[in-house]
Amino acid sequence: VFLVESGGGQVQAGESLRVSCAASGRAIDTVTVAWFRQAPGKAQEFVAGIGWSDGSTHYADSVKGRFTISRDAAENTVTLQMNSLKSEDTGVYSCATREGIVMTIPPEYDLWGRGTQVTVSS
Repeated sequence: VFLVESGGGQVQAGESLRVSCAASGRAIDTVTVAWFRQAPGKAQEFVAGIGWSDGSTHYADSVKGRFTISRDAAENTVTLQMNSLKSEDTGVYSCATREGIVMTIPPEYDLWGRGTQVTVSS
């Protein structure tokens, strides 16, 4: 089982970007999936998560109203749509999975992708 992120890139502030997490070897709707990001010199932080049982979504305060996490069982992917991007959204975005509810702490997740770089220029 592994996860692969895609869709990162470089955009201007105010623009949009979509990153996706594709799961191989397990149905994406049987696990909780979260996105984390890490900016240079900073700790990894929770961005958004989607619960496996009911698809409930959770967001960091810093991205509420701008980011949307969604799940496509047919494509076996979880997507993070990022709108109105800011320079502080810059970082490596990684998806991760766990059994159980959405948690905001990285050690609670047991499977990680390698990440994709998102750069927002002001």
